Amino acid sequence: MSTSNGCQHTWRMTNIRYGFIVFEKCSETEEVRSYFADDETWDEYREDGRQWSIIENAQTLRFDLGCEDCGHVERLDDYMGMLYCTECLHDCPVARLQRELEAEKTWLMVAFGFLPRGDKAFPESGLEALSAYFNQRRDTTRSRIRFVPYDWIARFADCKGEFIHDVGMLSLEPQDRKPLLGAE
Repeated sequence: MSTSNGCQHTWRMTNIRYGFIVFEKCSETEEVRSYFADDETWDEYREDGRQWSIIENAQTLRFDLGCEDCGHVERLDDYMGMLYCTECLHDCPVARLQRELEAEKTWLMVAFGFLPRGDKAFPESGLEALSAYFNQRRDTTRSRIRFVPYDWIARFADCKGEFIHDVGMLSLEPQDRKPLLGAE
């Protein structure tokens, strides 16, 4: 990825914030939303007459990418973490593209953002910068990483993708995979 000044960008993480991605659900409407929190929380609360309960809480980090050469900062305001596609939904565009790119040894990662998604797409410049950052120190003749936006997952509540976080890393027992938001 280059900018108008021709820089090829050597990315580094900047403005790093460690915390939690919190998924919560309204008990009346089944609406799911997410937000970033500095501390782990499992509180239930009422808002505008609706009962909200936390259904998932996972470690994550938020950051921007800064170029070490030209100083450009790619703001990743919509980025909340990354998701690995397990191809659980055969007709999902992410799973289809992952199967297509497998022969090229290109592995897809989903740049996850806030729920509800709203009408604003994940910025292409952010996806390109994330891909470049994760590839810049790899031997790309062996494999590559490519980021795609989370809005490609139409049935997110059914997705069994793996959110990359630290939950279960200290356990000696294997973790059963379940849908991300706990629905069966």
